[in-house]
Amino acid sequence: MKRAKDYIIFPLDVQSAGDAKHYIGLLSNHVGMFKVGLELFIRYGPQVIKMIREMSEAGIFLDLKLHDIPATVRRAMESITGLGVNITTVHCGETPEMLKAAVAGSAGKTAVLGVTVLTSVSVSDIKKAGFENQYYSDISKLVLKRAETAKDAGCAGVVCSGLEAKMIKNSFGKDFLAVTPGIRPAWSVGEKDDQQRVTTPASAIKNGSDYLVIGRPIRDAKDPVSAAVMTADEIESALSVY
Repeated sequence: MKRAKDYIIFPLDVQSAGDAKHYIGLLSNHVGMFKVGLELFIRYGPQVIKMIREMSEAGIFLDLKLHDIPATVRRAMESITGLGVNITTVHCGETPEMLKAAVAGSAGKTAVLGVTVLTSVSVSDIKKAGFENQYYSDISKLVLKRAETAKDAGCAGVVCSGLEAKMIKNSFGKDFLAVTPGIRPAWSVGEKDDQQRVTTPASAIKNGSDYLVIGRPIRDAKDPVSAAVMTADEIESALSVY
C-alpha cells in the first residue's frame, strides 16, 4: 500500500555529489523517490544514479526533459532505461513522433512522463511565445492538449501543476500518472520563489496527483527531516479525507 511519504519526490537540486549524498542520507527513510535533474546529472552522470541505488531503497526519477529529433530521443531513452531508473521525462512541445520515440526507447522498462507546461511559466509567458488566445487565456487548455498527445503516444503520464491534475485524471483516467511540481506545504506558503502555479499537498492530493515534487520547503528548512515528516503528515491528513 502506498504510504504518505511515498508521494514525496525530493529533487536533488544541488551542485555537488557531497551535497547529494548528504540529502540522500538524511531523507532516504522519509521520501518515496529522489529526482535527479540536469544540473547534477551533467556534473556527475550515471555515478549519481549509482550512488542513490547504493544508499537508498527509494525510487529514482531522472528528470532530463528530453527534447530533440525522434531518433536522438529514442537512443537517449534506451541509454536512460539502461540506468534502471523508475521515471524519466520528455517534453510535449514538439511532434507526437518524438513522444512515441521516447516510449519505444523505454521498452516498457522506465515510465515516460510528458512535460506539459512548466510550473514556472505564466500566462504572459505563453502569450509572448505566440500561442493562440485560447491557450494563454486558459493555460489548462494547453496542458490538456499536450497531455492528450502524451497519452496517445503511450506515455505513462504527465508532469503538470496540481491545478490541472483533476482535469488530467477526469480526461485520461486514474491510471494515467499526474506528477506535480510546484508543491508548497501549508506551513511554507508565503515564501517567494520562481514558481507561478503552485498548490499545497492537500490540494494536489484532492485533485488526484500521484506524486508531489517538493524541494525547497524541505531542502531549505533548518531541519529537513522534520520538514519531510511534516509534509508527509499533511499528505496523510489529505489522504484520510480524499
